[in-house]
Formats: sequence, structure tokens, C-alpha cells
Amino acid sequence: MQHTPISIHPNSSQTEREAALQQIYRQVLERQPYSYERRILGRLEKDFLANRIGVRRFLRELGQSEVYLNAFYFNTSNYKFIERCLKHFLGRALLNHEEMQHYGNVLARQGAAGLISTLLDSEEYRKAFGGFTVPHARAQSCYESPKAYLETHVLNREYVGRRGNAVPTLIWHELGLNCDTGVCRHPEADEALEPPLPGIADHLPDSFLALLRGDNQELDTATVRELVASLSPQQRKALQRAILS
Repeated sequence: MQHTPISIHPNSSQTEREAALQQIYRQVLERQPYSYERRILGRLEKDFLANRIGVRRFLRELGQSEVYLNAFYFNTSNYKFIERCLKHFLGRALLNHEEMQHYGNVLARQGAAGLISTLLDSEEYRKAFGGFTVPHARAQSCYESPKAYLETHVLNREYVGRRGNAVPTLIWHELGLNCDTGVCRHPEADEALEPPLPGIADHLPDSFLALLRGDNQELDTATVRELVASLSPQQRKALQRAILS
């Protein structure tokens, strides 16, 4: 989701700095900090509101804090972490696999703090946000490809955890997966049934098989209820699919 850019200068008012602080948290943490996290970030917030540090310095320390790392690094895959860092600090998605590999090497060699510093010190960051503007989801005048536009569009509207902590959008789109619930599935799998239990049909009476086929055949009600009650809903569906296919 795009926001109106907020810039903070040395002469900005306290109200403006507080608004910028909220916007930073919305962009980087995708929420406002919890009470215990506020205590961890207390000194950093105080320095920012007192104009002792600027936007980029605040971002660097926030990104290297246990609050950010606990939320986005320790519980996720490396490539998902890279994707989120680009979203949080550059306002866009990964462009391609080459960029993913590049930042993967940075993360492997320099760690999470090194990756975040690389993004904040980049020419792209300088051109997009300068030294005073809070990072935000941004629409580029020109995208590398339709895929780059799609990935950025989807990612900037994705709340943390919505599509899981492992597979970047760049990959799950290519594989045709649906990861909206946080668990990736192929669309065709949504209609798949559990396989039937091995050999179970061999132990069912003919009368029960006839019932599954829908034949009009007399059958003792008590027997039907007993047979049906012995199967789980998944077993019934799987059994019916196996017999009637």
C-alpha cells in the first residue's frame, strides 16, 4: 500500500517527527511496536524525536535491532528475508533471480546487518529517498518487466506472514502456487482428495458397494449406519472416488 511520502528535516516539529516515526514502523515493521518492543527501542526513539539522529540512521539501527530480526530474520528463510528487506527499505520487490542471488551472497558474507546497510547505502536508496524521506511503497516510472511490476504490486500489499516465511513471491508466482493462506498449494491440489485406504474395498460387503454406487437395493438401516460410522469423512470421499471412478 502506498503512502504519502514523509520527509523530516533538522527544523521539523515534534509532531512531524512523531508522524514520521509511526510511518517508519508501518513501513519497516508493518505495524506499531508492542509495549515490550517500545522499551527495547526507547533510546532510539528518543534520539530520533530529539533530532539527534536522522531517518537513515534510525532505519539502520531499527533494522539491526532484535525487534526487527526477531520479526523477519530468525523465523524465515534467507530469500524471504531478502525480499522483505527490499520491501521495507527500498519499497519494492525483487526484480529477478540474479538480484536474489546477489543479495543472497551479501547476506551470507556480511549477515543481516550487512545486508540492511548495503540497501541503505545504495545509490537506489539515495535517489529514491535521499537523506530525509521515510521509505515507502513506490511506483516506478519504468519496470524491468511485467513480472517486476506484478511482484512489487503484490508484495507491497502483503502483510507479514500472510504468504508464509519461506517462499518469496518471485518463486511462488513462477511455480503457479497459491500462498495466500501462508501455506503454499498448487491450485490443482485444492480439488484433490486423500487416496483411499489400501485394501479397504476388499473388506466391504457388496451391499455397501451398491449403496455407494447409488443402486436401489434393500439394505438394513442399522447395518448402513454402522458401516458409515466406521469411516471418517476423508475416508468416505476417498473410498467413493476410488469405487466410482
